[in-house]
Amino acid sequence: MIVVGLVIVALALITISFRSPTAGALHDIQGAGSTALRPFEIAANRVAQPFRDAYDYFRGLANAKDDNKKLRREIAALRAKDIHRAALAAQVPALLRLLHFEQGSRFPSGYSVVNTAVLTPPGGPFAHSLAIDAGSSAGVRLDSPVVDGAGLVGIVSNVFPETASVTLLTDPDSFVAAVDLKTGVRGMVHTGPGGTLILDQVGKQFRVNAGDKLVTAGTHTARYPDLYPYGIPIGTVSSVSATDTATYLQVQVQPFANLGSASAVGVLVTKKPHR
Repeated sequence: MIVVGLVIVALALITISFRSPTAGALHDIQGAGSTALRPFEIAANRVAQPFRDAYDYFRGLANAKDDNKKLRREIAALRAKDIHRAALAAQVPALLRLLHFEQGSRFPSGYSVVNTAVLTPPGGPFAHSLAIDAGSSAGVRLDSPVVDGAGLVGIVSNVFPETASVTLLTDPDSFVAAVDLKTGVRGMVHTGPGGTLILDQVGKQFRVNAGDKLVTAGTHTARYPDLYPYGIPIGTVSSVSATDTATYLQVQVQPFANLGSASAVGVLVTKKPHR
């Protein structure tokens, strides 16, 4: 208790010293008291020092935590930018193929193209549609052919203001009139047994060879216009066979388009006005 009392007196004298003149009896008393209480001031400082150190430690720790959170946010932002750049870089080859197709001789006349990203690719082997990041506000129309630069992907089956749905060639209800560029043989490309693409309705009297290229046949008569213009690449004939009882050749087709993992596609929009 005595030590505590002396410490209090020392603190009181220190307080008075700031408020009193620099000379006089009180100043002399303060000087004598300060000398007598100097050891207690030192002891008080030593007692208080660990608390000051603890305060400084926790304040530094709090600042370090704030700095750590800030660094984490900055790292997360940089990582997000890197991921975004990587995603854009991954689309470059697909966009270059689309540009090559648009500027090539196979691009159908009377059409413009809306190039866009694929939002949701097919979810599995039995999924036959995808969503794209362009809709009616960008000029996308219902029943517009869709390509990926290498070949035909499918057709627009539903349109919203900012997005659209595309039905793939592999959909069981998809049928595309096709022609063999080498032989001129025509048929219908659709899904065959096992989900593979086939060229159907080709009589056994016609000749189709493995390696032949198939493109969309286009419109034959103005009365019955086709949804697909002439010349869009579809795929390559991978095998041809025939049985004695079958009416048509069994022609397997390998599509040019990567239907399972397209990252960017082009929607071919006719320049004809809406009816």
